[in-house]
Amino acid sequence: MTEPVHVRLADHGYPIHIGSGLLLPAISSLPGLEEVAIVTDRNVAAVGPARNLIHALLARAKKSVVIECDPGEESKSLPYFASVLSRFAGAGLSRSCTVIAIGGGVVGDLAGYAAASYLRGVGFIQVPTSLLAMVDSSVGGKTGVNLPEGKNLVGAFYQPSAVFIDLDFLESLPAREVSAGMAEVVKYGIIRDAELFAAVGQGRPSDMAAVIRRCVGIKAEVVAGDEKETTGLRAILNFGHTLGHAIEQSVGYGVLLHGEAISIGMSGACFLSEKVCGLDPAVSARIRSALLSHRLPLVHPGLTYELLAGALGRDKKATSKGLRWILCPRLGETELRSDVPESLVRGAVAVCAG
Repeated sequence: MTEPVHVRLADHGYPIHIGSGLLLPAISSLPGLEEVAIVTDRNVAAVGPARNLIHALLARAKKSVVIECDPGEESKSLPYFASVLSRFAGAGLSRSCTVIAIGGGVVGDLAGYAAASYLRGVGFIQVPTSLLAMVDSSVGGKTGVNLPEGKNLVGAFYQPSAVFIDLDFLESLPAREVSAGMAEVVKYGIIRDAELFAAVGQGRPSDMAAVIRRCVGIKAEVVAGDEKETTGLRAILNFGHTLGHAIEQSVGYGVLLHGEAISIGMSGACFLSEKVCGLDPAVSARIRSALLSHRLPLVHPGLTYELLAGALGRDKKATSKGLRWILCPRLGETELRSDVPESLVRGAVAVCAG
């Protein structure tokens, strides 16, 4: 394995290991793991690297449970969360157990929140299998589930003890899933690294390992500076997400992949960035071109302000001063604004509707 990226927090930290074929040697070197709760989904469990890891963990553990979730956002719900906790308890797992999430963002969020809640907190390891989870959701400790009223409204900050990113999983990902993950990669370039944006602005780069490492490095830096979103720094990671989450919920989970909804949301955020903080329209055009180069959507017909208004009002980034928007004055920089008038938000939704 190459040198891991480290998330360095005030009172603790953890490594993020990145490489090919690293799972079995890496996990086998970890101490403990005599009690394990493996949370995955049916599709991932059938993929070679995941199947081999699950078998190795079960052979080593003295007490274990394997939970194969239904694929898709529907599994990120309170009823499903409760059923996962019941499975932990039914297996007789103690506070010595470790929850191992093997899957994409849904699995990681669900398993992490279960680890944070079961017996008031047990061990947690992330093994992200989708590109989106590798570069974003597996790092930083955000865990949780959705409510009918909105996305990620229930959860906890709960950091894993380690993250293992095995690039072999990319070989089995459907093209649509890879594209969805690239939406978050493009986002990192927009908010923090103009050179990264240039590297991914014309389609998938050849060296995905380097791209993933850079994205993870950015996420680690931001999380280290604002672990629990108390200073505003971590909010920059949500560029495009205010509209994107509202779109994802309002059209129905599963209609759009998360990255697809975020791509549309970033197009709307570019419009707001032009109007509110002076983003050059030529840069907006470059951003939209980059998203299109990864076969990501920029619009979803039928969107209206009235359709999205309820979800926007319940956004977890809202404050007493109003909805907090993450905007981009120029590539590699962001501004947090709570003074965006409804008329401009309506204009952004119109952009997203095409």
